[in-house]
Amino acid sequence: MTATNAISTESLTKTFGTRIALDGVTFAMPRGRVVGLVGRNGCGKTTLLRCLQGLALPTSGRASLFGVDGGRLGDANLARLGVVHQENRFLPWMTGKAHLDFVRSFYERWDTSRERRLVDAFELDLTQRIGTMSPGSMQKLAVITATCHHPEVLLLDEPASALDPPSREALFSTLFDLLREDEPAILISSHLLDDIERSVDWILCLDRGRVVRDEALDSLQERYQQWRVLPAASERRGDAFAKGFVEPWIRHASVESAGAVLIVEDAHAERDSFASRHGVMVDAQPVRLSQMFKVWTASSRDHAKVGVVVNGGGR
Repeated sequence: MTATNAISTESLTKTFGTRIALDGVTFAMPRGRVVGLVGRNGCGKTTLLRCLQGLALPTSGRASLFGVDGGRLGDANLARLGVVHQENRFLPWMTGKAHLDFVRSFYERWDTSRERRLVDAFELDLTQRIGTMSPGSMQKLAVITATCHHPEVLLLDEPASALDPPSREALFSTLFDLLREDEPAILISSHLLDDIERSVDWILCLDRGRVVRDEALDSLQERYQQWRVLPAASERRGDAFAKGFVEPWIRHASVESAGAVLIVEDAHAERDSFASRHGVMVDAQPVRLSQMFKVWTASSRDHAKVGVVVNGGGR
């Protein structure tokens, strides 16, 4: 890892008693990259974001922003950071306007024109007291608070979970504007995989506290395919499917009434030979991030079933 990376971790481990939240996580992000941080509940996503900010200290290893350990970030480096928490805490008696006036006073680079633009885009009523705002309005206020000082690193923990579709569109449009204007490193933790898929260029997937994927999204989309497999002739259905598909590049298999659906990895050159070997027809299609995610985070029992006999009931 080098200080040129805006975000980096090295063998980052965090435990809470006997529970391991992060287990040797190592990754790095330069500025200008948008990374989707994905994983099942409890996989360590929020803990990772907290370690980067210095809100939680590693049990071992390092978590750094701008080459500085999270627990040692000073005012100057914190001023280069923008954060949207999953549960934002504001002073409930303040109006939205009073909150922004207060926060603005701490940042020399606060951009009032960006603030006005985002308030308009989110249709946010700044005269309303924060304590009476809906969760979606508070999330909009958090995004504005996190982005108007031109941050070099932006950490977003479920930023769109409470937003309606038009507001989610406004959020991701804002992120694209930030990339164009400031080129920050943007790390987005979210369960909304369709939103992640259309807004990031890199995927970091955690499972049980470990990194299971750290790769460019377009590379993943090239490597994975969905194969819809049908018998070449109805009278050969039994021959085609009774033996099952056990090729090592099959990552997931599921049975349909007329055939099977396979998720395969690095198997483009295998398609014709596979079809000939099993006497089947193969329709290859792109794979969505949500389908890849299920493969990466499958339990050990699920992995044992990858070579399922697809004869109508599996095994």
